[in-house]
Amino acid sequence: MSIVTIRNVEFFNNPARFSDPYRFRVIFECIAPLKEDLEWKLIYVSSPGNEELDQELDDCLVGPVPVGTNSFDFEGIPPDPAKIPPEDVMGVAALILTGSYKDQEFVRVGYYQNTEYDNEEMKENPPSKIMFDRLVRDMNTNPRVTRFQIRWDVSPPSQGHLAAAGAAASAAVPSADDLDGPEEDIEMNPPPKTNGVS
Repeated sequence: MSIVTIRNVEFFNNPARFSDPYRFRVIFECIAPLKEDLEWKLIYVSSPGNEELDQELDDCLVGPVPVGTNSFDFEGIPPDPAKIPPEDVMGVAALILTGSYKDQEFVRVGYYQNTEYDNEEMKENPPSKIMFDRLVRDMNTNPRVTRFQIRWDVSPPSQGHLAAAGAAASAAVPSADDLDGPEEDIEMNPPPKTNGVS
């Protein structure tokens, strides 16, 4: 059983220019006190067959994390165009948010990102050289979620305690095998109250 469960990811700027930073809020639930911070990373995957081309756009530490529903705002830089093969710039790429505790990844949330020109003429007749200042991105808001079993340094409370704390009030986020598995639509709805964590 995971001590931390993501309840929702809210994008503030979607769609956006390709060169705009990614801005979103992560809402998650913690059911037991944690001794150390959670680490979150944002990764851009332009070429699924070549991990060396993955770009870590940003990372942050969140803590201390109180028991209950928490949230934090994340801003990640856009990918470096020079590190993307020209044939992989347009079309579908992936944006992955990972959560780790003590260097153990416990969740991975993947989004498909579609990149195209901002007008119909350039879509139909793309220029020979990519014009990055005319590109826009659009995130598919149905994520694919993968959870991993890790060694937490605390034990989850009993089910009776969970019910008393209201921790089961939100719908759980289903898991998917990975980004290459069959697509699974996931709707993550935040609970009404959150504790801001910076």
